[in-house]
Amino acid sequence: MAKKKKQSKNKWGKLLLGLGVAGILYVAYLFLVPNTGSFAQGDYLYIRTGASYEQVKEQLKAHGFVRDMKSFDLISRNVDYPNKVRAGRYKIAKGMNNYELVRLLRSGKQAPVRLVVKKLRTKKDLLQLVAKNLEADTATLAYMLADNTFLGQYGLDSNTAMCAIMPDTYEFFWNTSAEKVFGKIAKEYVAFWTAERKAKAAALGLSPQQVITIAAIVEEETNKNDEKPLVASVYINRYKIGMKLQADPTARYAYGDFMIKRITGLQTSFAHPYNTYKQAGLPPGPICTPSSKSIDAVLQAPSNKLLYFCAKEDFSGYHNFSSSLAEHNANARKYHKALDARGIK
Repeated sequence: MAKKKKQSKNKWGKLLLGLGVAGILYVAYLFLVPNTGSFAQGDYLYIRTGASYEQVKEQLKAHGFVRDMKSFDLISRNVDYPNKVRAGRYKIAKGMNNYELVRLLRSGKQAPVRLVVKKLRTKKDLLQLVAKNLEADTATLAYMLADNTFLGQYGLDSNTAMCAIMPDTYEFFWNTSAEKVFGKIAKEYVAFWTAERKAKAAALGLSPQQVITIAAIVEEETNKNDEKPLVASVYINRYKIGMKLQADPTARYAYGDFMIKRITGLQTSFAHPYNTYKQAGLPPGPICTPSSKSIDAVLQAPSNKLLYFCAKEDFSGYHNFSSSLAEHNANARKYHKALDARGIK
């Protein structure tokens, strides 16, 4: 009888041990077996600010990030992830197990976004760029770009706000607020204007914002960096003597069609504050975000008496410069003849 009881205990012991091992193996399975599959829409998970755990699961399911949602959910709840959801942009790797995935999301360790700012022409362009790449509220950003009190801390106003947007590559977390997005970009603007650059601007009788406004026109006139100082000198000379700038890029900007190649009377006669064929002085603000090379070209503009320039008839991208209207008209005739010969309207 005792022998039978001993055999019965051994049997139950082995069963319990077996169940224990099975349990351990099951837990290990939940933690360690890969649970991310082929992704339907890229390998980044975007969790919006204020998102709930259920919304995170919906995102994971909709984008095909998780194969077995039950095991992911079990692990998540065991480490209290539902109460510790953190917004951001997370790079999900194929073959991640539940433990790796939950640890990543719970840690808040985001994959940063590289916001590449190239030449922008309008505030709308900036808002669209931010909206495409970041969570930042563009309505808030638009308000900031129109708020003279806010912009005043940078020496800017609603017309010159885009002066603060320096073409460069900026790194942000995806869920960075609009205030911090503008603040970081504006910080680069402030750093760019060193005491040396400010002194050069003052020597020309210009403010940093006026330098950028001229640089924006130069940027649109030529992509030849070696010629930019000469182009800048023409506009500085015109501005100083009270002559209308009559810059084609400002007429194009005012007209609102940036694809126009040949400026005609339709554009130059268009009534608009930015059209320097109609308005004397500088435009109220920049017509694009010029490169640092264009800004420095204005600061390095040589002292001369040049008042005119016209694209060379060889279509090299360079210009013929002159100080008299008669010489300029002769250069212009050569260029327009070349345009007509190529059928360019």
